[in-house]
Amino acid sequence: MIRVVIADDQQLIRAGFRSLLDAEDDIEVVGEAGTGTEVVDVVRRMRPDVVLMDIRMPDGDGLWATEQIATFPELSGTSIVVVTTFEIDEYVARAIRAGASGFLVKDTEPVELIRAVRVVASGDALLSPGVTRRLLERVARGSQATVDASALSVITGREREVLALVGRGLTNTEIGAKLFLSPLTAKTHVSRIMAKLTARDRVQLVVIAYETGLVPLGRAV
Repeated sequence: MIRVVIADDQQLIRAGFRSLLDAEDDIEVVGEAGTGTEVVDVVRRMRPDVVLMDIRMPDGDGLWATEQIATFPELSGTSIVVVTTFEIDEYVARAIRAGASGFLVKDTEPVELIRAVRVVASGDALLSPGVTRRLLERVARGSQATVDASALSVITGREREVLALVGRGLTNTEIGAKLFLSPLTAKTHVSRIMAKLTARDRVQLVVIAYETGLVPLGRAV
């Protein structure tokens, strides 16, 4: 079972998410929270696989809560999906840096919410094409010039090629096709790159690709 905690200050939204997720055979909602402080407490007690995290909450918002959760080693197996709107991209960018594994807009289709929970629970990251380009270019504008490309010196030439394609949003299968590799070999390269660059997941690899200039600002994701 995929164990989920829902954090949102609107009870109606929490109830809607719970009803949707609990209807799935492989997903169980194990907790809810309406404030930042409350979600940190619930997550520490329940140790869920996935947290659906709203940004705008009282008593410690979702950004603060994401940063707090990321500091606890015992919660390293908990993935956070930020649920947001286009209007607060800058907060989402900071949440991704803090350790969030993806993000969704609040009016996403129900099937996409369910898919997001399963994707991050499997250890992958959620890169929603409709939001990723705008978000990551915002990240790049804010930090690209301050990150030294020499940070990539620990990876091989082939790994740089793979990272560039990850930065453009390609899947392992698509990377394999581009570089004449099997999807499994592409996945192995991605895992090694994450280890070498101490990236928590694929989302952080995309951010690194932008910040170091490996993927030029303005390049389509």
